[in-house]
Amino acid sequence: MNIISKLIEAHIYRNINGIEFLLLQRSPKQIYPNIWQMVTGKIKEGEKAYQTAIREVYEETSISANNIWVVPHVNQFYDWKEDYVCLVPVFLIESDKDAIVRLSDEHVNYKWVSYDEAINLLAWPGQKKSLEIINDYLTKDNNFLQFNKIILK
Repeated sequence: MNIISKLIEAHIYRNINGIEFLLLQRSPKQIYPNIWQMVTGKIKEGEKAYQTAIREVYEETSISANNIWVVPHVNQFYDWKEDYVCLVPVFLIESDKDAIVRLSDEHVNYKWVSYDEAINLLAWPGQKKSLEIINDYLTKDNNFLQFNKIILK
């Protein structure tokens, strides 16, 4: 069995009258049809994981990542067909308040939702855990947890 890292998970949020998270509904033609999720994507050869997050967010939503942080959580899953464990770095991206979402053909719908609604819509426990950590970071006044902001040039 191998341990690999070939995917990313990117959570997009905005704060207008409270924190909202962007969830995307997968196309019926995709694997795991119709589930709600954050942005996910494959890391290309020679690409850093955070660069993948920025690229995938733009490709799937047309949102530019002006602020991006490393979430101190790595999601993981086991692929029984190929017999590997995949480690998935997690990122947080802040959306401009007036950003217009344009979906790629991988998704058929989107919505901005509260933390509670997002937790109820997400399918996978690891993704829910990522969102829990993110929400704690964004909402707790005395949070000891610090996210590393990626400096974009």
